[in-house]
Amino acid sequence: MSKYIFVTGGVVSALGKGIAAASMGSLLEAKGLRVTLQKLDPYINVDPGTLSPFEHGEVFVTDDGCETDLDLGHYERFTHARTSVDNNYTSGKIYFNVITKERRGDYLGDTVQVVPHITDEIRRAIKAAATDEYDVIIVEIGGTVGDIESLPFLEAIRQFRYDVGRENVLYVHLTLVPYITASGELKSKPTQHSVKELRAIGIQPDVLICRADRPLSTEVKRKIALHCNLDPDAVIAAVDVETVYEVPLCFKNEGLDKLLDKKLSLTGLPEPDLSVWNEVVTRIKEPKVQTTIAIVGKYVGLKDAYKSLTEALIHGGIANNARVNFQWVDSEEIEEKGADNFFAEVDGILVPGGFGSRGIEGKIEAIRYAREKKIPYFGICLGMQTAVIEFSRNVCNLDANSTEFDTEAQEAVIYLMEKWYNHRTGRFEERTAESQLGGTMRLGAYPAIVQEGTKAFSAYGRREISERHRHRYEFNNKYREVLCGNGLTISATSPDGELVEIVELKDHPWFLGCQFHPEFKSKPIEPHPLFKSFIAASIREKRALFP
Repeated sequence: MSKYIFVTGGVVSALGKGIAAASMGSLLEAKGLRVTLQKLDPYINVDPGTLSPFEHGEVFVTDDGCETDLDLGHYERFTHARTSVDNNYTSGKIYFNVITKERRGDYLGDTVQVVPHITDEIRRAIKAAATDEYDVIIVEIGGTVGDIESLPFLEAIRQFRYDVGRENVLYVHLTLVPYITASGELKSKPTQHSVKELRAIGIQPDVLICRADRPLSTEVKRKIALHCNLDPDAVIAAVDVETVYEVPLCFKNEGLDKLLDKKLSLTGLPEPDLSVWNEVVTRIKEPKVQTTIAIVGKYVGLKDAYKSLTEALIHGGIANNARVNFQWVDSEEIEEKGADNFFAEVDGILVPGGFGSRGIEGKIEAIRYAREKKIPYFGICLGMQTAVIEFSRNVCNLDANSTEFDTEAQEAVIYLMEKWYNHRTGRFEERTAESQLGGTMRLGAYPAIVQEGTKAFSAYGRREISERHRHRYEFNNKYREVLCGNGLTISATSPDGELVEIVELKDHPWFLGCQFHPEFKSKPIEPHPLFKSFIAASIREKRALFP
């Protein structure tokens, strides 16, 4: 039978439950176990797809087209798990399912209540992710203990131990141990109160992971263990590190791998092989070169809005033994001050995905600068579309725009197709009013064919690829001939040749835009080919050797 690890958090949010859960997954995988991870979020939205990046950070997209919490990105980066629609549930999704069943008559007139109907649906959702192919399922509960919206989830996981047996369930609680400068002490009281709150609803944590900015002494660990009804070896220190990819190594040093084996009765397992993580950390901490990449966006005030993107750039650096420095540039400031004021010291320019017209002209100006100054450029999703607009305007002399920004555009080089091509059904489908709300957004993994002799082919090394999408506007084929005649290369399309997936420029050191989001498939141990190639080009253009 599969084993279950439930990860909860206390004291404050943003302690890193997702990183902790993912790191435990990597430790277990390093022992040869098959692992998957799931995120249960208490907020009422049905999914993160309609949430502002300022509210919730990036929306991560799975192969099957599910819009999920950004923690699923951590899960995929730290493990070999491929997440899906079953790996992320919100309160909204759970309540929606229950109400749908009630309207359908499934409950046969029962009074529908939080217990048992909501908690039963949560338990069903957990089991949906637990197929026979996995040895361990790690389930992260969003929010913190004490939040009113988290209570149904906590009650569900309390009950879950009786569903599958006590020996198959482990509760891991992540808390904060703050350092008070005035007294010169680490304080355990917040952790004690958090555990007390958890125990009050019937859950005794088996393992405590304590976030701190410095190591926990044996005395502090013993004090926490005594007041939280735990053995001292069940108190694991999670000290701040230089890179998150060091966390699995730190957990190993704290003995967490052996503790998980013991608590879950996992016998006969070898020592975890963490050599690949040692190599990743060494390359991050001891780079041979460095490069500076300007990220031109409109959500730069919240870095989590581009979490997978920045991690993928770091992965590209790992592949090239390079440190990647970020220069965040607000595209609206470029509109006010001009591109010349922002890019004099950068080695590469990247325009990421996004929605809406705000800051678009600033992005187009940044792309013009990269093209004319021969600075390596990488455009992702909207970054590809704006690159096409810039090229159309300044090279082809078209009055170009996207119908996303101007519904009356004279030269709509990017547009909303009258019919929507659904690769899953293999046919064009009529667009409806729902389309404007994302009903026919291209979401999830789609195949593409890469043309030989292009920078894209040089990066991938193969013709057939599959990448994840999240957009609804496409390259307008009406303008293929004029754009390609002026020097634009279409280096990848959908298998039928109808949808443009990658564009690039021949007479440029490295200028490439892709319609998809390659950052969603990049890992530190398997950097995405396009990020690897982009960083390599940025280094070649300006080698900044360390002293």
